[in-house]
Amino acid sequence: MIVLLNIETATKNCSVSLSVDGTPVGVKEIAEEHFSHAEKLHVFIEALLKENGFQMKDLSAIAVSQGPGSYTGLRIGVSSVKGLCYGLSIPMIALDTLQILAKQLQVTSGWIIPMIDARRMEVFCATFSHDGNLVKAIEAKVVDESSFGELKGDTPVYFIGDGAMKCAEVLQAPNFHFCEAVVYPSAKEMVGLSYQKYLDQDFVDVAYFEPYYLKDFVLPAKKQK
Repeated sequence: MIVLLNIETATKNCSVSLSVDGTPVGVKEIAEEHFSHAEKLHVFIEALLKENGFQMKDLSAIAVSQGPGSYTGLRIGVSSVKGLCYGLSIPMIALDTLQILAKQLQVTSGWIIPMIDARRMEVFCATFSHDGNLVKAIEAKVVDESSFGELKGDTPVYFIGDGAMKCAEVLQAPNFHFCEAVVYPSAKEMVGLSYQKYLDQDFVDVAYFEPYYLKDFVLPAKKQK
């Protein structure tokens, strides 16, 4: 029996899920304007395990959302998971935050662009195909009206996440869609990803692992006069 704990704290959503053999058995999460992750995280973990009849010693591994995202949120999540994995002598799994966010949207065609809010018109983003494959690498981007111009056309483009809504006014095209229902990444979407990584024995080094903060923002190209 493979029991995995999944922890997502990269944004304002503090989220924890538990899975058994790749099947989700429970989730606890709360999204608040002020970060309460330090208070809520271990409470959620203990409650989730107890409600499902497990103890910490029953865990096979723990997965964490590695970023990009909030410095504070990532630090809390990653340091907690490192401490637990070290203390329990179990493997640690790292998952990309934008991939976790992208998995919330189920579409049959087009591109999915998850965006995590940074500040002003800055976002962390990546581009995924409708079936979840990464087609454009993660970047820290300063968005203006010229951004994603190469995607204007007939193929639908879905912008999701808390960084997408602030870009809706400047990113305008008939095939651009902004999905307000998908705001924050959730540990619910980590279940399948962490299970596959466990089967592949794709673990990170507990001692040396660091969150993916991604601080260098790419400025839009200057317009020719």
